[in-house]
Amino acid sequence: MHDTARARVPAQTRKVVRHSVRGQVLDALRTALVDGELVPGEVYSGPALGERFGVSATPVREAMQQLALEGAVECLPNRGFRVLVRTARELAELAEVRALLEVPVMLGLARTVAPETWEDLRPAAAATAEAAATGDMAGYAEADRAFHRAVLGLAGNRQLVQVAEDLHRRAQWPLPGAPRVRRADLVADAAEHAALLEALVARDLPVVESLVREHFQGARA
Repeated sequence: MHDTARARVPAQTRKVVRHSVRGQVLDALRTALVDGELVPGEVYSGPALGERFGVSATPVREAMQQLALEGAVECLPNRGFRVLVRTARELAELAEVRALLEVPVMLGLARTVAPETWEDLRPAAAATAEAAATGDMAGYAEADRAFHRAVLGLAGNRQLVQVAEDLHRRAQWPLPGAPRVRRADLVADAAEHAALLEALVARDLPVVESLVREHFQGARA
């Protein structure tokens, strides 16, 4: 009877649990990176991080491999993972590429999307303001990506959204030795989302373009 009941459990059940653990570890590592708890240039071992999060080294290594694909760390055989050292030039290049990708898309959306559709995105903009008000850097980073994802999603191009998301996340990894972003800076950044929605509703193309470009140039999250 015990064997029969056991056989009825789908094989993928254990995989779902493992994936959940890996996802939780990945989220925790991303938060630690954005908050500066994982220091650029430092090497971290899978077992040590696993002990920190109360899991085995396996989901940590899997999560770190994903972070390597995202340009946050590099894998060091038999040593662990080094947090990559970013430069101001790299962040400027990412801002330039993001502008090249998103500005024309947003201008196209400003011409075609109905004003009431933009109104539906106000909660997403408000979420960035709420995270900024608490000074929650990791929470703001997530809310910021969610807002841009919602805007670009209106273009109906999933590949565009995925590429933009990857660029956005790469732009969020902090510079070495950089001071922690001030809450006032986050609040100002979040306010640009609300201003952008106002310009999109009004179909004010010059303001839309100006806001998006300035947002990327000053973006830290």
